[in-house]
Amino acid sequence: MTTQTTAAETPSTPTAAQAGLIGLPAPLGRALATGGGVLTIVSTFLAWTWTAAFPGDLTVYGYPGGLQVLVLIGGILTTLFGVASYGVKGLGWLTPGSADSALKTAALGTFATAWYTVLAISAKLGGLVNLEPGGYVVAVATLAALLGALALPFERPEPEPFDPDDTGRERFRHQSRQKWNNVKAAFASEAPAPARKLPAYAEILVIVAAMALGLIVFTYGIGTEYDQLFIGFLLTAGFGFGALAKAGLVARVSAITARHRNITMAGAFAAAAAFPLTQSDDQYATIGVYILIFATVALGLNIVVGLAGLLDLGYVAFLGVGAYTAALVSGSPSSPLHVQWPFWASALLGAAVAMVFGVLIGAPTLRLRGDYLAIVTLGFGEIFRITVLNMDGTSGPDVTNGSNGISSIPNLDILGFDFGQEHQFLGATVGRFANYFLLMLLITFIVVVVFRRSSDSRIGRAWIAIREDETAALAMGINGFRVKLIAFALGAALAGLAGSVQAHVTYTVTPEQYQFAHVVPPNSAFLLAAVVLGGMGTIAGPLVGAALLYLIPAKLQFLGDYQLFAFGVALVLLMRFRPEGLIPNRRRQLEFHEETEAPAVLSKAGA
Repeated sequence: MTTQTTAAETPSTPTAAQAGLIGLPAPLGRALATGGGVLTIVSTFLAWTWTAAFPGDLTVYGYPGGLQVLVLIGGILTTLFGVASYGVKGLGWLTPGSADSALKTAALGTFATAWYTVLAISAKLGGLVNLEPGGYVVAVATLAALLGALALPFERPEPEPFDPDDTGRERFRHQSRQKWNNVKAAFASEAPAPARKLPAYAEILVIVAAMALGLIVFTYGIGTEYDQLFIGFLLTAGFGFGALAKAGLVARVSAITARHRNITMAGAFAAAAAFPLTQSDDQYATIGVYILIFATVALGLNIVVGLAGLLDLGYVAFLGVGAYTAALVSGSPSSPLHVQWPFWASALLGAAVAMVFGVLIGAPTLRLRGDYLAIVTLGFGEIFRITVLNMDGTSGPDVTNGSNGISSIPNLDILGFDFGQEHQFLGATVGRFANYFLLMLLITFIVVVVFRRSSDSRIGRAWIAIREDETAALAMGINGFRVKLIAFALGAALAGLAGSVQAHVTYTVTPEQYQFAHVVPPNSAFLLAAVVLGGMGTIAGPLVGAALLYLIPAKLQFLGDYQLFAFGVALVLLMRFRPEGLIPNRRRQLEFHEETEAPAVLSKAGA
């Protein structure tokens, strides 16, 4: 029996092949999208509700507040990309990639934020009757902008052939897949053409502007005061970044930062150091210092997982080794040693002890691969936690004080600078957690330098070779065991270094802080998720991933028992639609997206 395969009907005219998702004429759609963006801007200066019972006080005319500010930003982006899509002279720099794709993404993000706000107002206050005219205007304006943007033409992919003998379910799946491919094609954008090289001072100014924008976005996100505002921030930031990426601006800025890597790194740390100066108290500096601890440990794990390709599920134990070592020599009354070393000595000791544990654990186990190595490291993490839990003087020697941990760890005092006291700097008050934030930022800088120099070294190239194909690397003469042991030891030392600071920040070190999985990071599961989510093998990836994984659960506490469920759904969706991570290296991105154009040059780390 011969099975006949029939090709789906193909459009007979070029206009059909390039039609939009909505059956409107392209000129009308473009005008509708741009006009909708303008009307959205106007609507944010109107009152959206009559009562201040909804957070943010959306009752004021002429002054956007709360979620209105986020919708205003989305409206501005939609309008700018809409005007640029007309080819207006002087705005070509705004969309070196695809103006239409950027317009669609910006319109979709603005629609999502505005309609989320309208629905939230209705749900909290008891119905649509609580909306003022501004609420109706923004709902209609964002819907019109989205429909107009979706009417813009795009190049549709070739339809896949189908089998006439397919069942109804198979035909439905085939049609659904074809429709989804059309949606992806509607939002797809081409890589922007290489830009002409700017003067060095101009490129440095671009880098400074990018860092300042990043500081503003991070400060706003960490300072969101209520749940609805944080969700709106996530929608605006996510779709806004996507729109900038579709427009080609992210690629342009990335190309500039790649030419000035040292200046970019210095600018990033300078922007981060300015964060405590933007805060009036220690409330958000507390979150900042914990994010830095989490991010630094994740970057150390990135050496093991991202560069060497070793799956470590017990990495948080090395953070605990460093924290307990520093706590034992900190002068705490709970420590049986009753000694107080200076910080530099306790930090070096914490890193050294963690490195020794890394070697002791890695030497007999690193000849294993894949899942077997993961199971062994998971066992080590649990053994560490149970061991320090039982060293309470009853079940074992009195070293760690058991479940009570080592408490009352004193604040650091380095060269007369008391980290527990407030200090005045440039007219701003720097509190306790801000002091530790700056210290942890210095530790993060050291870890970033170590990671960068290691990845560019001969050892780093050997790690990458083992990650890609260990058998081929061994055949080329690389001593796989020695190289993997170095990665394991170095990653453990960096985690121990971060742990030595964590002990003083938290005042108390207990076994419960170092579990495999827990609601509050850092733990081994969250650390691994931060590396994979951010982008394995990169510097910025784990830092961004750790910041998101710490900040999002802290802001989603209003979900209660559904917090981890919502968090897990978000991770599943991200891994489905962007498996290479938020900031992937170029080689890993090509592994997941074979249709992407390959770069002309790959660095040693594949970035």
